[in-house]
Amino acid sequence: MTTQYYTATTLDGFLADSDNSLTWLFEVDDDDQTESVTGTFFDGVGAMCMGATTYEWVLANDGPDSWAKSYGDMPCWVFTHRELPVIPGANLRFVSGAVEPIHKEMAEAAGDKNIWLLGGGELVGQFADAGLLDEIIASVAPVTLGSGAPLLPRRILSSRLRLTDVGRFGQFAMLTYRLT
Repeated sequence: MTTQYYTATTLDGFLADSDNSLTWLFEVDDDDQTESVTGTFFDGVGAMCMGATTYEWVLANDGPDSWAKSYGDMPCWVFTHRELPVIPGANLRFVSGAVEPIHKEMAEAAGDKNIWLLGGGELVGQFADAGLLDEIIASVAPVTLGSGAPLLPRRILSSRLRLTDVGRFGQFAMLTYRLT
């Protein structure tokens, strides 16, 4: 089981713009491969988590009806300090606090599959701080935003990161790093 941060980022290292929007992402040519690439990744996932801002973005932009199509009955932990709307039929757990006990729950739910950390970067940073982040898979888009939500607002030096794979689809460069 591997805990993976699988995400898209801009060339200058942002997940979202200053309004928490991902509109920049959908303007990038992917040669119609995103669904296939993401589907292959998702087949190896047994549990996932995200922060409240990511959850709210998914609700606002994909709508609650698309949750089942996108994530099926995948168990998902949403880290939040406030009340959020529940998606009927979704396998959700709203949590707060330290990531360590939640990671243990996620690992049990994932079984022999991987854990997907969707984001945001601050939440993923908490997993990294706790030594619970094994891999970063970043699809880098040819876009610069100048500001916004950073990919991973932590200092992780190259001595802890090993490049294990480089791929490409459309205009995206997919970089995979293993944390040591």
